[in-house]
Amino acid sequence: MKREVAVRKRPRLVMVGVAAMVFAMFGLVCAGTTLWEMRTHGHSPLRIVVYCLLVWSVGWAMLTPVVAWLGRRAPVIPFSGRALALHFAAALAVSSLHHVWWTTLQVAMQPYDGMGIQTFARGLTQNLIDRGFLEGTIYFAVLGVTYAVDYQRKLRERELAQIKLEASLSQAKLTALELQLQPHFLFNTLHAIGGLVRQDRKAEAVEMINGLGDLLRYSLDNAGKPTVPLEQELAIAERYLEIQRARFSDRMTVTIDATPAARRLHLPAMLLQPLLENAVRHGIERATSASTISVTAREVDGRLSLEVFNTGELGAVEAGIGIANTRARLEQIYGSRHELELRGEPDGVVAALVIPAQAA
Repeated sequence: MKREVAVRKRPRLVMVGVAAMVFAMFGLVCAGTTLWEMRTHGHSPLRIVVYCLLVWSVGWAMLTPVVAWLGRRAPVIPFSGRALALHFAAALAVSSLHHVWWTTLQVAMQPYDGMGIQTFARGLTQNLIDRGFLEGTIYFAVLGVTYAVDYQRKLRERELAQIKLEASLSQAKLTALELQLQPHFLFNTLHAIGGLVRQDRKAEAVEMINGLGDLLRYSLDNAGKPTVPLEQELAIAERYLEIQRARFSDRMTVTIDATPAARRLHLPAMLLQPLLENAVRHGIERATSASTISVTAREVDGRLSLEVFNTGELGAVEAGIGIANTRARLEQIYGSRHELELRGEPDGVVAALVIPAQAA
């Protein structure tokens, strides 16, 4: 409870401190003007400076929170005649309070010696109209600054809320894309397992089921994580390719070449998987002779460069769910700071991916 009270008091103390500094500067300006005008009168400069500082920095530092509180309790924007009348009355009351404080200091300190006000009663009546106009102007200036600060704070809060909403929507979309990828990958693998079972290749089918378990575990363990090290992604990629090698042991060669610097960089989990699936489905499965899949990873000019090569032809890979999903994920995460290109080469197809290099 005490902590809550302290938290509520902190903004008020900050407001008093800021108001004291602002009005102290105003007081110094007033003191400088007065000293210049009375430079030949022989008054004490120190006493005049202290007097002006007490009049403005102490007086209005205490009154500023009151004006701010009234402004928030009775806002004049949108326009309200009743609220405006209330503030005129409040300006009169606040001006009167500060006039009493001003007169008290003038009589007690005698900053201008015998040239100043000598009695409290005379001080209350003298300069009342001029001071009242100045004090009223200051009241509405403080009120305007309060509204400007409140508007800026609300605008900042609205912007932060918008940023959080956009981040939440972005994460929800990214999660949906990841969930879309999992059944797609699962369907492809189960289809391959079914093919092995029909061919009575039970050992390979069991090995593929075990590998499928490893891949699903990896997918679930990294669900919701923004990125994983490329080292982990390559390890699960090797596990996937081992499964596929069981299907195409007589005609599938795999090579993985990644520099140590690239292996330490991070990328979204399961980003490499769809590229490998396409390499198998659109390359190895359709080939009738010895085929190759190769993965290379390099760090180039502050970016992570990944390439997946497979023997075969480009065909209609772009229309597949895997590539479309990968493009959507990359757009969601990196915006325009990524590149994904599928290009045909004389001896095969290359999926070239470039993303910003991101350390742990």
